[in-house]
Amino acid sequence: MGQLTLTGVKKRFEELEVIHGIDLDIKDGEFIVFVGPSGCGKSTLLRMICGLEEISAGDCLIDGTRVNDLPPVKRGIAMVFQSYALYPHMTVFENIAFPLRVEKMPKAELTDRVTRAASVLQLDSRLHQKPGNLSGGQRQRVAIGRAIVREPSIFLFDEPLSNLDAALRAEMRIELTALHQKLKATMIYVTHDQVEAMTMADRIVVLDAGRISQVGAPLELYHTPDNLFVAGFIGNPRMNFIPATCLATSATGTRVELATGGTLTIPATRANATPGMSLTLGIRPEHLTLAPADTTLTITPTVVERLGVNTVAYADLPPIGTLSALLPGSAPIAPAQPVTLSFKATDCHLFDDQGQAFTRHVDTVTPVPEVAGA
Repeated sequence: MGQLTLTGVKKRFEELEVIHGIDLDIKDGEFIVFVGPSGCGKSTLLRMICGLEEISAGDCLIDGTRVNDLPPVKRGIAMVFQSYALYPHMTVFENIAFPLRVEKMPKAELTDRVTRAASVLQLDSRLHQKPGNLSGGQRQRVAIGRAIVREPSIFLFDEPLSNLDAALRAEMRIELTALHQKLKATMIYVTHDQVEAMTMADRIVVLDAGRISQVGAPLELYHTPDNLFVAGFIGNPRMNFIPATCLATSATGTRVELATGGTLTIPATRANATPGMSLTLGIRPEHLTLAPADTTLTITPTVVERLGVNTVAYADLPPIGTLSALLPGSAPIAPAQPVTLSFKATDCHLFDDQGQAFTRHVDTVTPVPEVAGA
C-alpha cells in the first residue's frame, strides 16, 4: 500500500509560515507531481512527508498511520535527491545495497533485491563498476536503485533530473515513467519544470506561495485552469493575457471588449459577472493562427525562434506586454515584419478581477498540441 493523506499541514520557521494548511489525498499507485516556481514550498512539503522537516501543524498519514513523530526510516518511504549522493569508493552493487546492509539484511536476500533492482534499471552489467565510470543518467539510476531495494510504500523524488542535460532529462523522463508502470508504486515527484509535470504525472499539484492552487490531471489543468496563476504556469510558451471589459452576459457566454481592440463573445460564464467589470482574456500561443478566425491581432515580431516543427514569435503589444505565438515551423513570419494573427472565441479563457476562472462551455477533448522546448 502507498496511500498518503495530508490534513491541514502547516510549516513555520519561527514567526514565518511557509506552508499554509495543505489538504491532499494521494491514492496507492499514483504518480503525483508537485510543481511551482522557486520558493513555492514544494521541496519543503516533500521533506515534511519524508520526515526531514518537522510538521508545525496538521497530520501526515501513510496507509492510515499518523507519521508526524516517526523518523524517516520508520515511515516506509524512500527519497531520491537532486544530488546522486553516491559513495565514490563503492561499486554500484555496494551503493545500491548500502541501506540493506545498515538494516543487517541476510546476504542472500540482499543479493536478490540488488540484482532485481539492477535488472529493472538496466544496470546489470555495471554492478562491478564505481560511480566515476558512469554517466550522469546511470548515476541517477543507481540512486533510484538504492531507493527501490528498500521496497518502500512511497517513493519521493526531489528534482532528480535537474543536474542532467536536456537530452538526458528527456530520456530519464521516459525511464521514470516506465519504472512507475513496472513497480506500480506511489511516487511523488518535485520539479519546477512544467514539461516534466505534464509528461509524467497522473495528477499535478500546482503550488503557489505555500498553498495548493489547483490539483488535477495534466490536460485538466491545461484546458480548465482554475485561476490566472495556473493558466500562466501550465503551458510552454505561457498563456497570453489581454485586459478586457465585460459588455454583456447570458446563460451561455460573455461578450467582452478587448484592450487590443474589437469585441468578442466568449462561451464562458460566471455568476457574478456584470457589465463594466474588468476581466482578463487568456489565449494560448498555440491557439493563435495565421488563418482567419473570430478576431484578429496585428503584431510586429521582435524575435522569431525556428524550432523545426514549430516557430515561436514574440512581439511587444502595449496593452499586454510581450505576446507569444506558437506557429507551424514553416510559417511565413520574420522579425520587424507586421503580421495579422487570429484566434477563436472557443479557445479563449476568461478570468475575473480576482484572477478566478469563468466556467467554459466548450468541448475540451481536443488533439494535444505540440509543446515547444520539450
